[in-house]
Amino acid sequence: MSGEVEKDFQEIQIRMASLMTGMGEPVLKLLDPKPGERILDMGCGLGVLAEEMVKMGCEVVAIDVNSQAVEAARQRNVDARLMNAEAMTFRDEFDAVFSNASLHWMRHTNRAIEGVSRALKKGGRFVGETGDRENLKNVIAAVQTALERRGIEIENLHPWLFYTQDSLTRMIENHGMKLKSMETLERPTTLPGTVSEWMSVYANNYLSCLHPKEREAFLDELMELARPTLFRDGKWFADYVRLRFHAVKS
Repeated sequence: MSGEVEKDFQEIQIRMASLMTGMGEPVLKLLDPKPGERILDMGCGLGVLAEEMVKMGCEVVAIDVNSQAVEAARQRNVDARLMNAEAMTFRDEFDAVFSNASLHWMRHTNRAIEGVSRALKKGGRFVGETGDRENLKNVIAAVQTALERRGIEIENLHPWLFYTQDSLTRMIENHGMKLKSMETLERPTTLPGTVSEWMSVYANNYLSCLHPKEREAFLDELMELARPTLFRDGKWFADYVRLRFHAVKS
């Protein structure tokens, strides 16, 4: 990647990261952090929301598997640690665990939720938002069509695992937490760029099976396929559908 191309990609990453931060504000409001609370931000990204909690007077530990994200969070004076949420070793030490759009990236979600329960103090809360089974349905349909035209099956390329209310509730309650609320939210969201730029940051898995020289043509085709459902009034949208939840450790 040339220096100019890398710089452009980094700018795209920053714009797309701001999208996730903005979507996380209502989840942070549901968490309702209190001064003096010890909070685990599981999948902190660039640490913007973790920094907000620190400014509220909370003691925050933020974890992520992306070393660049962890470094960015540290630059915000957040106690950010490079750690896989599926292998957490915290025990009985947090008043709350916060998860904004991180659970659906995990291949072994049960392990992560078990770790959340173990990390919480009794009465501690687990608050977050993750992808519903219908999340990004139109994006994925366009990707699937473009891949099938190239003789490629999509099934093993999905970067995410999405849930139903029932399946997520079972996972949470099977690990000693009681669900207080869960709602499904349709959140069509304006993208700060094109759907292909969004994909280069959040769905690069789908491009991994293509030769680098094929990717530009693939993304152009994807945009044409997605245009009827995801482009209007001169703007691109992502058809997000989220599950927002609040649970308490028994």
